[in-house]
Amino acid sequence: MSVYTKVGRDDLAAWLQPLGLGELIDHAGIAAGMQNSNYFVTTTRGRFVLTLFERIDPSALDFYLALQDSLARRGIPCPQPVADGEGRYWRLLCDKPAALLTCLSGAALETPAASHCHAAGEMLARLHLAAADMPNPLPNPCGAAWRQTVGTALLPLVSAEEHDLLADELVFQDGQDWAGLPRGVIHADLFRDNVLWDSTGRLSGVLDFYFAGEDAWLFDLAVVANDWCFDETTLAALITGYTAQRPLIESEREAWPAMRRAAALRFWLLRLEVRHQPRAGEVVTIKNPDDFRHLLARFRLAPEALPR
Repeated sequence: MSVYTKVGRDDLAAWLQPLGLGELIDHAGIAAGMQNSNYFVTTTRGRFVLTLFERIDPSALDFYLALQDSLARRGIPCPQPVADGEGRYWRLLCDKPAALLTCLSGAALETPAASHCHAAGEMLARLHLAAADMPNPLPNPCGAAWRQTVGTALLPLVSAEEHDLLADELVFQDGQDWAGLPRGVIHADLFRDNVLWDSTGRLSGVLDFYFAGEDAWLFDLAVVANDWCFDETTLAALITGYTAQRPLIESEREAWPAMRRAAALRFWLLRLEVRHQPRAGEVVTIKNPDDFRHLLARFRLAPEALPR
């Protein structure tokens, strides 16, 4: 969550009126994440999160916001959009589509233990099952076609070493066929900073659904494993938590090494885009793409089987 669009108090107060949430007390930008402008908003009725969508097609917002509303109603602890009197989840603010969502309690963990990885795996499977019947899901916006298009466009911009690695990986991934794997709506960005924990260690929130879309569920599990798991113990805990809710089939186990590479490639490309094609913003978070380049290189050199 970054701040690309500055929102004035008067504009925000007027925008909030149709929501019936009382008077605006304060708002402050959130300097985290990469894609949208985000603010904490406090009114006389409570604290919320305002998101201005910088690059998301407005036609896609209906799906993203309906997904969060549906998941929240089914017991997944995610932000729930606040609708106005006409049932709209988003309206223009400062010429950008904007939505207000409930603010969840808790804090992210920098270094999760095995117990946290188990809980994250369990929650991810619950999310997959809860969203399995979402009507008309969007495709994963950073899926296989996106990876090929963006990767090809970045080839002339990266270093010679990166060029060779990227070109070879694009060829490898283009040869993968995961059409037969179990699939449905995935979160696609469930990093540690998108999960909240309360003071007792209970998972209290799942954030940032604006990369969600339909894809292989295994890809989502690989995204989480790549960010959360630092050793065999934490990886085993994640997989145990997930499979307690949704057992994996043999074809998923066979696809796991290549899927972890695909997940690493996706975030390497996403961060390379920001490095080589940055957007101006008031408060902008730029994350190091090299972390995922090194991870991808590791998986290519030493593929790791899925724990049983």
